[in-house]
Amino acid sequence: MRVLITGAAGFLGSHLTDRFLAEGHEVVGMDNLITGSRENLAHLQHERRFQFVFHDVSRYIQVEGPLDGVLHFASPASPIDYLELPIQTLKVGSLGTHNALGVAKAKGARFFLASTSEVYGDPQVHPQPESYWGHVNPVGPRGVYDEAKRFAEAMTMAYHRYHGVDTRIIRIFNTYGPRMRARDGRVVSNFIVQALKGEPLTVYGEGQQTRSFCYVSDLVDGIYRLFMSTHVEPTNIGNPHEFTVQQLAERVLALTGSKAPIERRPLPTDDPKVRQPDITKARTLLGWEPKVLLDEGLQRTIAYFREHLD
Repeated sequence: MRVLITGAAGFLGSHLTDRFLAEGHEVVGMDNLITGSRENLAHLQHERRFQFVFHDVSRYIQVEGPLDGVLHFASPASPIDYLELPIQTLKVGSLGTHNALGVAKAKGARFFLASTSEVYGDPQVHPQPESYWGHVNPVGPRGVYDEAKRFAEAMTMAYHRYHGVDTRIIRIFNTYGPRMRARDGRVVSNFIVQALKGEPLTVYGEGQQTRSFCYVSDLVDGIYRLFMSTHVEPTNIGNPHEFTVQQLAERVLALTGSKAPIERRPLPTDDPKVRQPDITKARTLLGWEPKVLLDEGLQRTIAYFREHLD
């Protein structure tokens, strides 16, 4: 196949590019590098089956030649990014999704939307199944990301129902691993960087809010299986094992050997209290579940940051 991956220079997009190439496909990677990095794709500079296109997908997208798939992963995805880039986040979720769907329709390609567990907001149902409609504050600071993705899902289903586009929607839960940006506001990278530098680990509130951490190779496997499946409805992909933020901080300190203290700060507005995927659908339809345990994944990620931190 020949596929277009938007956001290809990002953390997830670059790993996904690697997977499609490893499976023998051709990849056109598109990114405006607003949060992505050319370094994430540097190892592909001599790969003939990979082509990089510098472009903002919020503007009209043109790709020469046939396409079998369009995977829309372009978006700021960490709290720091979408709070600093609120308009760009809304535009890539709305205009970018519309443009990417337009390419898929024109090329007769399958469309794959990277949505997020943030569509569930601060959930009142736990764990979160795909049937849950969410509890989102549309005018809060996080609404720029939450509502952009909710709109993207609605637009994707509209193209499926009205235009007959073959679509897939993944709802991604917290993911971590090599190629995350240092200090990108995500809790795993924040804690690891702080621990390695001997800085206080910043825990918001009492640290009892929960998250479920999926290692990137597991997530990419779920993405690939979903893309190759026939399932149109949204599908959760994430690790169902739940940890408090305090527990994560303690694991990072233990695995890095850091003596850094834990520093408490006020809980951000609309910060979800719980986050855990119900992955019954992924297990049943895709035969997928995560394999990498938290300590193993953290060790790999710590090794990456040891090598890449200044």
